[in-house]
Amino acid sequence: MIEQEDAHNPGSPRLDDQLCFALYAAQRAMTAAYRPFLDELGITYPQYLVLLVLWERGEVTVKELGTALCLDYGTVSPLIKRLESAGLVRRERSTRDERSFSIGVTGRGEELRERAALVPGALLAATELNEGAVARLRGELRQLAERAQVAADRTRLT
Repeated sequence: MIEQEDAHNPGSPRLDDQLCFALYAAQRAMTAAYRPFLDELGITYPQYLVLLVLWERGEVTVKELGTALCLDYGTVSPLIKRLESAGLVRRERSTRDERSFSIGVTGRGEELRERAALVPGALLAATELNEGAVARLRGELRQLAERAQVAADRTRLT
């Protein structure tokens, strides 16, 4: 039995005290909050992220897309194939390196951009978060991601 003094201690084995679980639960809830808006666009949350990168950066390689989204090739490739089947992106073999593919948005994918531009504001309204709170959370989460990556790299090297 866990003693009372261990409750709400980051080092305790309680589920509710785990930072990783709080992040996991928040991520799942955010994805669920996005779902109705993205359903109207006919895309999933991971597909939305791919399109955001392409709208922001233009044509990119599969490797660049994976790096931007912190995903490996095996995860990015099926996303691209589904978006390609939906007519939202095109995949072309690179002229510089035939082993590499570049990904770009099609005209249909570009048309979706205007409707997708309404999603962030709709999500803010739905979650009742203001822009200041979002900026603070985003900054803290980026710092946490950097620290966790350093810790993961350090652990992998030992």
